[in-house]
Amino acid sequence: MAWMDAVGTVHAADAKARIVSLVPSITELLCDLGLAGQLVGRTGFCVHPADSVRAIAKVGGTKDVNVERIRALAPSHLVVNVDENERPTVAALAEFVPHVVVTHPLAPRDNVALARLMGGIFCAEARAEAWCAAFEAEWALLQAAPKGPPRTMLYCIWQDPWMAVSRDTYIANMLAQIGWRVPDLGAARYPRFDWSEELLASLDGVLLSSEPYRFTEAHVDALERQIGKPVQLLDGEMMSWYGSRSLAGLRYLRELAGA
Repeated sequence: MAWMDAVGTVHAADAKARIVSLVPSITELLCDLGLAGQLVGRTGFCVHPADSVRAIAKVGGTKDVNVERIRALAPSHLVVNVDENERPTVAALAEFVPHVVVTHPLAPRDNVALARLMGGIFCAEARAEAWCAAFEAEWALLQAAPKGPPRTMLYCIWQDPWMAVSRDTYIANMLAQIGWRVPDLGAARYPRFDWSEELLASLDGVLLSSEPYRFTEAHVDALERQIGKPVQLLDGEMMSWYGSRSLAGLRYLRELAGA
């Protein structure tokens, strides 16, 4: 059977694949599907599950990849993501890695297709189906959970300059499950913005993510004093990591909805 990735490339199943993953959340998923032994390379940001990734060679970051280190590892498959990895880097790696698997989840339910794609290509279909069943159970609980009134929430991922997420991102679609909508800040997926009076008037609150910028409660207190709006710190992994961590992410959303 063949499997199609996010850019339409069709991949055959390969039980003996040597995998380099440049996507932290998918590295975790591959490990949870029982494929840690086939992972020959990962980024320094691939930190889960800690016991498994410790034995896997680091190949740089998600964007500052060590191309020659990957060449030396001789992978058969490279797993990348549209948002997290740079296109020129992926193109350079594609010159010697036979199979490049491109991923691009945009909404929580895309995790089901993602798990089946990884399980299918790397011959872990039974574990992938078990994971999908667990996801569907958490999804049903989230859909049945009581929701509060709709809110417009600005989800910030960086400061100096300030940056947020747009409506077509995975994070925004996670928030939408509990009725929280991000404001329209233009065409960019991760737009820069200023704290204008017009923007502030449109918001019910502001969310500061713990990653990629390490916002803390000190940032929350300072920003609340500055803008006079409610500000809340959120766990960035719960909101932005697809794959395995999305199960905990759905539970985290239920907690937010009930708060």
